[in-house]
Amino acid sequence: MLWRYVKCQLMVLLCGGLVGPIFLFTYFGLGQSSLIKWMFYAGLLITAADVLIALALANYGAKSSAKAAALERSGVLALAQIMGVTETGTRINEQPLVKLDLRISGAGFEPFDSQDRVIASVSRLGNITSRKLVVLVDPATRDYRIDWERSALVNGLVPAQFTVAEDNQTYDLSGQAGPLMEILQILKANNVPLNRMVDVRSNPVLRQQIQAVVRRAAAQQAQTAPAAVGQAPAGAPPAQTVGQRLQELETLHASGAPTDQEYASKRAQIIAEL
Repeated sequence: MLWRYVKCQLMVLLCGGLVGPIFLFTYFGLGQSSLIKWMFYAGLLITAADVLIALALANYGAKSSAKAAALERSGVLALAQIMGVTETGTRINEQPLVKLDLRISGAGFEPFDSQDRVIASVSRLGNITSRKLVVLVDPATRDYRIDWERSALVNGLVPAQFTVAEDNQTYDLSGQAGPLMEILQILKANNVPLNRMVDVRSNPVLRQQIQAVVRRAAAQQAQTAPAAVGQAPAGAPPAQTVGQRLQELETLHASGAPTDQEYASKRAQIIAEL
């Protein structure tokens, strides 16, 4: 908690809070002249406000971390379908804040609808445009937290490859939401953290559970692959996803090509197509 407060205090000072200490140093450095006595009171007030703001931020951060840890321990992994995306007109650190309409469903609770406001950073656009997110839900209170790391795995934004030594083969399940959610739930139930590479050789039971899911998914993928290949038009270029179009627009805007008005209009048009 102390280190969290120190970081928050430094952030407050860097964001303008240094004015208070500067006033105090100036007042005492110039001999406490009555002409600048206002600096003492102003500096004292601003410095006190700095401390209170830092304490509030540290307390909020501690509560958020505790809530996230509690959801990680006892929450249920579920999928949230994005039913709609709405611009709020607000930007935080030059990144748009959007409102998501979510339909959350999972084991142990009735599906429910919710709204959440998130910063649509470039790293999150792929998850948002994929129309589904992984969330950790408290079935009793319906409190939830979006897990962007797990969402990226389920949406195929990061590779999901599993090597089965007995088959002498590596299976690629990237983007297969169903099997990957099963595997994530198995890992969470066994308190295995999500990393880019998970070694389960030391736990034979866990290994067998994951292998069963991987083999079943690979068999289903093999059955549907020929039909999918037959449906693809020969020589047709792959269509850009909404996320790719937004990233391209962000790049163009950063280069100064479109005006701010053209950028806002085009971005709203792309998001309206979600």
